[in-house]
Amino acid sequence: MKDIQNQPDFRKIDIQKVGVKNISYPLTVLDQKNGTQKTVATVNMYVNLPHHFKGTHMSRFVEILNRFRGEINLKNFHAILSEMKERLQAEEAHMEVDFPYFLARERGGARISAEYRCAMHGSLGGKNDLLLKVRVPIYPPSPGQTDGLMPRSLGHWGLASIGVRLRHFIWIEDLIRDIEAVTSPALRWPDLGAGEGVPEVEPLGVERLAKAIGRRLRENEAITWFAITVTNYSEGCATFATLTWPETTATAQE
Repeated sequence: MKDIQNQPDFRKIDIQKVGVKNISYPLTVLDQKNGTQKTVATVNMYVNLPHHFKGTHMSRFVEILNRFRGEINLKNFHAILSEMKERLQAEEAHMEVDFPYFLARERGGARISAEYRCAMHGSLGGKNDLLLKVRVPIYPPSPGQTDGLMPRSLGHWGLASIGVRLRHFIWIEDLIRDIEAVTSPALRWPDLGAGEGVPEVEPLGVERLAKAIGRRLRENEAITWFAITVTNYSEGCATFATLTWPETTATAQE
């Protein structure tokens, strides 16, 4: 049977993106406490083809995933992109993996399995680029912390969305801890039950929260670049602030 996709194309028109998207795929990711964690990811894979190819076999993308047996992490992302380039004879390879990550957390006096939406976006062309993303919910204080004077809802106050580029490997848990060290209710709200001599902590808006997270991330030597968006889901509207580093810009609506 003739391989149409690999026949020469004399029209000299490059295909900028060709691939597969929204693949639901079982995934094994690294877990700092337990070694690995099973989850289910949504995967997009695509390549840039030179003009002398008519196209590519879409099944090869899934074949590459299967060869790595669903084990995709910061350590082997480059190897997957390299195989995509080689097997598909592409100029550039790109992969986006979005997945839920679970950690045990204390919330409202109960121990729960908290979900964090994470993603790894990688590209390999003239240079290698890998972006790790994590979305960390920001909660209001519990009723016990507020003494009845602050909102009682245990729903989300907002969301911190972080993207980082790394100098070397970092655990997802450590990145989440860095963010939660800033966004915990104890740091964002006054301690209404504090006794004499215990200073109150000023509530933080989205702009101050974004700056506080930025200062924390800059202390991490593994991080070479980051982008932060902090969103507060106010009633009737949402306020937000964004910040990037090293080229830092910040905007806010409060």
